[in-house]
Amino acid sequence: MFLKLGATAFGGPAAHAALMEDEIVRRRGWLTREEFLDLLGATNLIPGPNSTEMAIHIGLRRAGWPGMLAAGFGFVVPAVLIVGVLAWVYVRYGALPAAAGMMSGVKPVIMAVVLQALLRLGRTAMKSPALAALAVACAALSLAGANELAILFGAGLVAGVARKAVRPAPPSAATIAAAPAVPGALAAAAGAAVAPAPFGLWPLFAFFLKVGSVLYGSGYVLLAFLRADLVDRWHWLTEGQLLDAIAVGQFTPGPLFTTATFIGYMLGGVPGAAVATAGIFLPSFVFVALCGPLIPRLRRSAVAGAVLDGVNAASLALMAAVTWHLGRSALADLPSLVLFAAAAVLLVRFRVNSAWLVLAGALAGWAMSVSGG
Repeated sequence: MFLKLGATAFGGPAAHAALMEDEIVRRRGWLTREEFLDLLGATNLIPGPNSTEMAIHIGLRRAGWPGMLAAGFGFVVPAVLIVGVLAWVYVRYGALPAAAGMMSGVKPVIMAVVLQALLRLGRTAMKSPALAALAVACAALSLAGANELAILFGAGLVAGVARKAVRPAPPSAATIAAAPAVPGALAAAAGAAVAPAPFGLWPLFAFFLKVGSVLYGSGYVLLAFLRADLVDRWHWLTEGQLLDAIAVGQFTPGPLFTTATFIGYMLGGVPGAAVATAGIFLPSFVFVALCGPLIPRLRRSAVAGAVLDGVNAASLALMAAVTWHLGRSALADLPSLVLFAAAAVLLVRFRVNSAWLVLAGALAGWAMSVSGG
């Protein structure tokens, strides 16, 4: 299942979460919506690629460590292979194949999938009018440009304080403070370990290990992070090469962090792609293995559970804000609106698998670009 998602999950973390919810909660019933929301909230609190960590969390919850590895590798490997092929084409021919037409058909379908997931998850997450009001406030702050991490932790703090004011927290609630501290300590150590160095496979691995250990936020944050070291500080890449690498991560399926695969191949061929990919994704497996077992314990604590409810509400609010921004460009003309409406009807009325709809949208977008429509 995760191999299929890794090969068809376009659209970024919000879309990936929606596709996972469709497959795991609605179609297979492997998790309840509340369990899925708890994993989504926990994923947003740790650094690294959110959609990959969500896959790893689901695998760990479903089948322990073997499931964690199967889900994580299943989701990442197809995207890495696709990006690796594009990197070979780029290095050999100095250009990227055009993908604008295909993406023009994928985006409206993704919007329908994300909106359906938001409605389903929202009914579960908004357990009270207070949580609904908190979600609205978080969405407004996100649209106004507030920091994503500040919104998540702030929502958790507000919900926890409100719960504590009603009912004293049991001793186990202290574990909520310990969960984010573990990744933070590891991230600080990773950051301290990287120093300026000439190009080599080990410096490349160390750099991407740092990125995977400390990076929160969107692809634009990743762009700024990579630019600071790879372009300005070490001069390993030109500005144009970095933008091309980010573009590949944007228009290919799977996690955006496969940008590391593209950069690694440009710099060091297949060995460079391998070490860059391993470096950026390895921290996700470590963080999920450390914090995953804590989530059920947090849910059993009244105050910690309230904090998790607040984080879940904020996570959906951030997802809604991203959807709003994407929708303004994805649904800008009549063909895209028709594709969106058709995908929504097929999802809701006929329960068509979202992965097939994404592929159909890609084909429709390609056909329209070829025909000039």
